[in-house]
Amino acid sequence: MLRAHWHVYTLKGTHAARPACSGYPASAQLSMTEMLAQTPPMLHGPSDKERKYDRQLRLWAASGQAALESANILLINSGPGTVGIETLKNLVLPGIGKFTIVDDAVVQDVDLGVNFFLDESSLGKSRAQCCAELLLELNPEVDGAWDSAATDPASLQGLLDAPEAFTMIMYSLPLQPGTLQVIEAYGRQHRAPLVAIHSVGFYSYFRITLPGTFPIVDTHPDETATTDLRLLAPWPELSEFANEMTKDIAGLDHHGHGHLPMVVILLHYLDVWKEEHNGACPTAYSEKTAFRQLVSNATRRDNPEGGEENFDEAVAAVMKHVVLPPIPSSLKEVFEYRHKDEQQSKSSFWIIAEAMREFYVEHQRLPVAGGLPDMKAESNVYIKLQNIYKDKARQDANEVLDRAHKISGGEHIDLAEVELFCKNARFIKLINTTGEEPPKRELGNDQVAAAAGPEMPTSLISIYLALSAVSSSIPTISADDIIAAVCQKAPALKGNERLAQVAQELSRAAGGELHNISAVTGGMVAQEVIKIITKQYVPIDNTCIFDGVESRCQVLRL
Repeated sequence: MLRAHWHVYTLKGTHAARPACSGYPASAQLSMTEMLAQTPPMLHGPSDKERKYDRQLRLWAASGQAALESANILLINSGPGTVGIETLKNLVLPGIGKFTIVDDAVVQDVDLGVNFFLDESSLGKSRAQCCAELLLELNPEVDGAWDSAATDPASLQGLLDAPEAFTMIMYSLPLQPGTLQVIEAYGRQHRAPLVAIHSVGFYSYFRITLPGTFPIVDTHPDETATTDLRLLAPWPELSEFANEMTKDIAGLDHHGHGHLPMVVILLHYLDVWKEEHNGACPTAYSEKTAFRQLVSNATRRDNPEGGEENFDEAVAAVMKHVVLPPIPSSLKEVFEYRHKDEQQSKSSFWIIAEAMREFYVEHQRLPVAGGLPDMKAESNVYIKLQNIYKDKARQDANEVLDRAHKISGGEHIDLAEVELFCKNARFIKLINTTGEEPPKRELGNDQVAAAAGPEMPTSLISIYLALSAVSSSIPTISADDIIAAVCQKAPALKGNERLAQVAQELSRAAGGELHNISAVTGGMVAQEVIKIITKQYVPIDNTCIFDGVESRCQVLRL
């Protein structure tokens, strides 16, 4: 018998141990490097990078991480500048590719109490440089730069004219006159999203301007919501599989009867129902109730194996899965969308959408998603059923791909893009569907009333308008002046109690930020930025207002 013992050896200056088997010559014993080289990749374990980003990879996968690492973010910082740096911190930690901070401020005593990235050694130095250097310490894999001179419109234009384009521009308010026009012009020319952030005292808001209509395919719906079993419209392979398993359902032994998959059970009894109802399916609620009772009555109560959980699953699934799923309104919006920018219609998303629309027109159904929920069944049976759904999903995706390749500009589209689209078709979301124009900066009385809706007293629209008034005035503006400026544009808010409270707080803060409010706001902004960069999950559309007094947010389309 061979016995294992341990040898200590040195590899690149470090001591490690490896097992060696007595009875084998030393020349036959492999080094650690040699063993790793012969080990299949799946057995090597996660890489250092995968371990570092483990949690976020579970959220947006390798494709999302790659998008994040290729992003180049510009932050134009002004005022106290805390909220912009807090946002950037939450982008550096998950591994943004590169950032540039534009800020002409010099660190003063007042900065030390509100900015976590500044200390006494920073006094008198460039705020942009100090913040950038400390941000880079958080994640060595991120590249960062700063510019203390590009805050006026002319200098900023020179920075934006550099060969390397910015993926997104974030800017904190207030800005120097003319700067916003330069930023918006860059966003339109390069189709770059813009994010405005404003934080004063206990209140803040951020506003996202997207480059035209922004589609999200990978919205990450709940897995249970994506299941589409097609019980009322089975394809031949699925019907044949179910018929084969239930051709002698009454003669099945207790084990076989108790392990029929619920999909097979429902398909069998749907055939029974249609025979008794002139081929009609149970679609009305009363019919589904009767059909559910039909399935329940078929359960064997004397099964000695401890009941028939599979029939219980089938009974529970009737209301959810015995349906003809209508085309969702979000997908109908995609099919019916008319482009104002012809160039946008040539993107992969819209070409696949057109191919999907043609598929739906011909078949009057969407492609099969391919997912199958867990259910009681024998392993080999479940795997066969799972493969039937996967094969059909693959077949449908290939048909959509063929249609896409026939559309001008669709030759480059690959199967992976189409499969993702087909899988998530019912949950695709269009953001900013009103057109290509940026959101209005000023709201009239009608827009304010519409945004506030029937719940005017609880609406946070007054915070947005008051912050907008502060951003265009000197920091020491009085509460009465803030109220007057807001009510001049929005008389509907005259006498509004919340507006009076907000005006008092903004006047007290005198343009200053509270670190905790800016930190919370920065976290929210970074979350939305990551959604936009990765094109996963659904970002807000288009303004989020935060009330730090009540710890409450409200999203409004303004």
